[in-house]
Amino acid sequence: MHIALIGYGKMGKEIEAIAVRRGHTITCKISSTNKYEMNPQILQWADVAIEFTRPEAAFENVSACLDAGLPVVCGTTGWTNQKETAEKKCMEKKGAFLYASNFSIGVNIFFEINKRLAELMNKYETYDARIEEIHHTAKLDAPSGTAISLAQDVIQKLDRKKVWSIQPGEKNGRSLHIESLRKDSVPGTHIVKYSSEIDDIEIRHTAHSRAGFALGAVLAAEWLQGRTGCFEMKDVLEL
Repeated sequence: MHIALIGYGKMGKEIEAIAVRRGHTITCKISSTNKYEMNPQILQWADVAIEFTRPEAAFENVSACLDAGLPVVCGTTGWTNQKETAEKKCMEKKGAFLYASNFSIGVNIFFEINKRLAELMNKYETYDARIEEIHHTAKLDAPSGTAISLAQDVIQKLDRKKVWSIQPGEKNGRSLHIESLRKDSVPGTHIVKYSSEIDDIEIRHTAHSRAGFALGAVLAAEWLQGRTGCFEMKDVLEL
Protein backbone atom coordinates (compact mmCIF):
# COMPACT_ATOMS: atom_id res chain seq x y z
CA MET A 1 0.00 0.00 0.00
CA HIS A 2 1.22 3.50 -0.85
CA ILE A 3 0.58 6.08 1.89
CA ALA A 4 0.63 9.88 1.79
CA LEU A 5 1.58 11.22 5.22
CA ILE A 6 0.00 14.60 5.90
CA GLY A 7 1.67 15.90 9.02
CA TYR A 8 5.21 14.81 9.80
CA GLY A 9 5.62 15.56 13.48
CA LYS A 10 6.12 12.97 16.21
CA MET A 11 2.94 11.10 15.27
CA GLY A 12 3.76 11.21 11.57
CA LYS A 13 7.19 9.72 12.18
CA GLU A 14 5.71 6.99 14.40
CA ILE A 15 3.15 6.15 11.71
CA GLU A 16 5.91 6.03 9.09
CA ALA A 17 7.97 3.58 11.15
CA ILE A 18 5.03 1.23 11.72
CA ALA A 19 3.79 1.47 8.13
CA VAL A 20 7.23 0.61 6.74
CA ARG A 21 7.54 -2.34 9.14
CA ARG A 22 4.21 -3.60 7.82
CA GLY A 23 5.51 -3.48 4.24
CA HIS A 24 3.95 -0.21 3.08
CA THR A 25 5.56 2.62 1.12
CA ILE A 26 5.42 6.31 2.03
CA THR A 27 4.93 8.29 -1.19
CA CYS A 28 5.10 11.77 0.36
CA LYS A 29 5.55 13.47 3.71
CA ILE A 30 3.73 16.78 3.80
CA SER A 31 4.33 19.31 6.57
CA SER A 32 4.12 23.08 6.94
CA THR A 33 7.47 23.43 5.13
CA ASN A 34 6.32 21.74 1.90
CA LYS A 35 2.56 22.32 1.93
CA TYR A 36 2.77 23.17 -1.79
CA GLU A 37 3.04 19.40 -2.40
CA MET A 38 -0.55 19.04 -1.22
CA ASN A 39 -1.85 18.81 -4.78
CA PRO A 40 -3.47 16.13 -6.99
CA GLN A 41 -0.25 15.50 -8.92
CA ILE A 42 1.55 14.42 -5.73
CA LEU A 43 -1.42 12.78 -4.02
CA GLN A 44 -2.26 10.59 -7.03
CA TRP A 45 0.70 8.31 -6.25
CA ALA A 46 -0.85 7.23 -2.96
CA ASP A 47 -3.57 4.68 -2.23
CA VAL A 48 -4.58 6.38 1.02
CA ALA A 49 -3.67 9.44 3.10
CA ILE A 50 -3.16 9.57 6.86
CA GLU A 51 -3.67 13.06 8.29
CA PHE A 52 -2.34 14.14 11.71
CA THR A 53 -1.81 17.91 11.74
CA ARG A 54 -3.38 20.87 13.54
CA PRO A 55 -7.06 21.72 14.12
CA GLU A 56 -6.96 24.76 11.86
CA ALA A 57 -5.50 22.75 8.94
CA ALA A 58 -7.43 19.48 9.18
CA PHE A 59 -10.56 20.35 7.19
CA GLU A 60 -8.55 21.84 4.31
CA ASN A 61 -6.31 18.77 4.20
CA VAL A 62 -9.18 16.28 4.29
CA SER A 63 -11.01 18.28 1.62
CA ALA A 64 -7.96 18.29 -0.65
CA CYS A 65 -7.67 14.50 -0.38
CA LEU A 66 -11.34 14.02 -1.21
CA ASP A 67 -11.01 16.38 -4.20
CA ALA A 68 -8.09 14.27 -5.41
CA GLY A 69 -10.13 11.06 -5.07
CA LEU A 70 -7.83 9.83 -2.30
CA PRO A 71 -9.25 7.93 0.72
CA VAL A 72 -8.23 9.72 3.90
CA VAL A 73 -7.78 8.68 7.53
CA CYS A 74 -7.81 11.64 9.91
CA GLY A 75 -6.72 11.69 13.55
CA THR A 76 -6.47 15.44 14.13
CA THR A 77 -8.74 16.56 16.97
CA GLY A 78 -10.22 19.96 17.77
CA TRP A 79 -11.96 20.56 14.42
CA THR A 80 -15.15 18.49 14.76
CA ASN A 81 -17.33 21.56 14.14
CA GLN A 82 -16.34 21.05 10.46
CA LYS A 83 -16.47 17.26 10.45
CA GLU A 84 -20.07 17.10 9.24
CA THR A 85 -19.16 19.29 6.26
CA ALA A 86 -16.25 16.95 5.44
CA GLU A 87 -18.58 13.94 5.65
CA LYS A 88 -21.06 15.62 3.33
CA LYS A 89 -18.29 16.31 0.82
CA CYS A 90 -17.12 12.69 1.09
CA MET A 91 -20.58 11.44 0.19
CA GLU A 92 -20.90 13.92 -2.70
CA LYS A 93 -17.52 12.81 -4.07
CA LYS A 94 -18.28 9.12 -3.42
CA GLY A 95 -15.01 9.07 -1.51
CA ALA A 96 -13.77 7.40 1.66
CA PHE A 97 -13.18 9.22 4.95
CA LEU A 98 -12.40 7.73 8.35
CA TYR A 99 -12.15 9.93 11.43
CA ALA A 100 -11.32 8.90 14.98
CA SER A 101 -10.54 10.98 18.05
CA ASN A 102 -8.26 8.11 19.08
CA PHE A 103 -6.95 5.19 16.99
CA SER A 104 -5.70 3.07 19.88
CA ILE A 105 -7.30 -0.38 19.97
CA GLY A 106 -7.35 -0.19 23.77
CA VAL A 107 -9.05 3.20 23.82
CA ASN A 108 -11.76 2.06 21.43
CA ILE A 109 -12.48 -0.93 23.68
CA PHE A 110 -12.45 1.58 26.58
CA PHE A 111 -15.12 3.61 24.73
CA GLU A 112 -17.41 0.56 24.73
CA ILE A 113 -16.77 -0.14 28.43
CA ASN A 114 -17.54 3.53 29.18
CA LYS A 115 -20.92 3.29 27.42
CA ARG A 116 -21.85 0.13 29.32
CA LEU A 117 -20.82 1.59 32.67
CA ALA A 118 -22.90 4.71 32.02
CA GLU A 119 -25.91 2.50 31.24
CA LEU A 120 -25.44 0.64 34.52
CA MET A 121 -25.03 3.87 36.54
CA ASN A 122 -28.03 5.61 34.98
CA LYS A 123 -30.50 4.63 37.72
CA TYR A 124 -28.12 5.26 40.63
CA GLU A 125 -28.40 9.03 41.03
CA THR A 126 -26.31 9.16 44.20
CA TYR A 127 -23.22 8.77 41.99
CA ASP A 128 -21.86 11.88 40.29
CA ALA A 129 -19.80 11.46 37.12
CA ARG A 130 -16.66 13.29 36.00
CA ILE A 131 -13.82 12.82 33.50
CA GLU A 132 -10.11 13.57 33.84
CA GLU A 133 -7.55 13.56 31.04
CA ILE A 134 -3.79 13.98 31.29
CA HIS A 135 -1.53 14.64 28.28
CA HIS A 136 1.91 15.95 27.39
CA THR A 137 2.46 19.70 27.48
CA ALA A 138 2.77 19.91 23.66
CA LYS A 139 -0.85 18.88 23.13
CA LEU A 140 -2.65 21.87 21.68
CA ASP A 141 -6.32 21.15 22.36
CA ALA A 142 -7.99 20.79 25.75
CA PRO A 143 -10.01 18.85 26.57
CA SER A 144 -8.69 16.07 24.37
CA GLY A 145 -10.80 14.68 21.56
CA THR A 146 -10.84 11.36 23.39
CA ALA A 147 -12.21 12.99 26.55
CA ILE A 148 -14.92 14.71 24.51
CA SER A 149 -15.88 11.38 22.90
CA LEU A 150 -16.08 9.78 26.35
CA ALA A 151 -18.21 12.66 27.64
CA GLN A 152 -20.59 12.53 24.68
CA ASP A 153 -21.10 8.80 25.22
CA VAL A 154 -21.77 9.31 28.94
CA ILE A 155 -24.30 12.04 28.19
CA GLN A 156 -26.13 9.73 25.76
CA LYS A 157 -26.49 7.02 28.40
CA LEU A 158 -26.72 9.00 31.65
CA ASP A 159 -30.01 10.90 31.78
CA ARG A 160 -28.91 13.26 34.57
CA LYS A 161 -26.04 14.73 32.51
CA LYS A 162 -27.01 17.03 29.65
CA VAL A 163 -23.78 18.81 28.64
CA TRP A 164 -20.05 18.58 29.30
CA SER A 165 -18.02 21.50 30.60
CA ILE A 166 -14.43 22.34 31.51
CA GLN A 167 -15.77 24.38 34.42
CA PRO A 168 -16.38 22.48 37.68
CA GLY A 169 -20.12 22.18 38.15
CA GLU A 170 -22.36 21.68 41.13
CA LYS A 171 -22.13 18.15 42.48
CA ASN A 172 -24.82 15.96 40.89
CA GLY A 173 -25.63 18.84 38.54
CA ARG A 174 -26.54 18.49 34.87
CA SER A 175 -23.03 19.37 33.66
CA LEU A 176 -20.39 16.65 33.22
CA HIS A 177 -17.05 18.12 34.26
CA ILE A 178 -13.91 17.37 32.20
CA GLU A 179 -10.62 18.24 33.90
CA SER A 180 -7.59 18.61 31.61
CA LEU A 181 -4.06 18.35 33.01
CA ARG A 182 -0.81 18.81 31.06
CA LYS A 183 2.42 17.16 32.22
CA ASP A 184 5.78 16.45 30.58
CA SER A 185 6.14 13.18 28.63
CA VAL A 186 2.62 11.80 29.23
CA PRO A 187 1.24 10.18 26.03
CA GLY A 188 -2.31 10.13 27.39
CA THR A 189 -4.42 9.04 30.37
CA HIS A 190 -8.22 9.12 30.58
CA ILE A 191 -10.28 8.45 33.69
CA VAL A 192 -14.06 8.23 34.00
CA LYS A 193 -15.12 8.39 37.64
CA TYR A 194 -18.42 7.94 39.49
CA SER A 195 -18.38 9.17 43.08
CA SER A 196 -20.83 8.85 45.96
CA GLU A 197 -20.59 9.45 49.71
CA ILE A 198 -20.12 5.70 50.14
CA ASP A 199 -17.62 4.76 47.40
CA ASP A 200 -16.06 5.54 44.03
CA ILE A 201 -16.06 3.58 40.79
CA GLU A 202 -13.58 4.48 38.05
CA ILE A 203 -12.30 3.15 34.77
CA ARG A 204 -8.94 4.25 33.38
CA HIS A 205 -6.96 3.96 30.17
CA THR A 206 -3.25 4.78 30.23
CA ALA A 207 -1.18 4.94 27.05
CA HIS A 208 2.50 4.06 27.41
CA SER A 209 3.61 5.51 24.04
CA ARG A 210 2.33 6.84 20.74
CA ALA A 211 2.83 3.43 19.12
CA GLY A 212 -0.72 2.28 19.85
CA PHE A 213 -2.21 5.35 18.17
CA ALA A 214 0.08 4.99 15.15
CA LEU A 215 -0.63 1.28 14.71
CA GLY A 216 -4.36 1.93 14.84
CA ALA A 217 -4.08 4.62 12.17
CA VAL A 218 -2.20 2.25 9.85
CA LEU A 219 -4.74 -0.53 10.48
CA ALA A 220 -7.50 1.95 9.64
CA ALA A 221 -5.75 2.91 6.39
CA GLU A 222 -5.41 -0.76 5.44
CA TRP A 223 -9.10 -1.37 6.20
CA LEU A 224 -10.29 1.69 4.25
CA GLN A 225 -8.90 0.42 0.95
CA GLY A 226 -11.67 -0.33 -1.54
CA ARG A 227 -14.43 1.15 0.62
CA THR A 228 -16.70 4.14 0.03
CA GLY A 229 -18.35 6.22 2.71
CA CYS A 230 -17.71 7.75 6.14
CA PHE A 231 -16.39 5.53 8.90
CA GLU A 232 -15.09 5.42 12.49
CA MET A 233 -12.55 3.26 14.27
CA LYS A 234 -15.31 1.08 15.70
CA ASP A 235 -16.05 -0.01 12.11
CA VAL A 236 -12.45 -1.15 11.69
CA LEU A 237 -12.49 -3.07 14.98
CA GLU A 238 -16.05 -4.39 14.49
CA LEU A 239 -17.13 -3.07 17.89
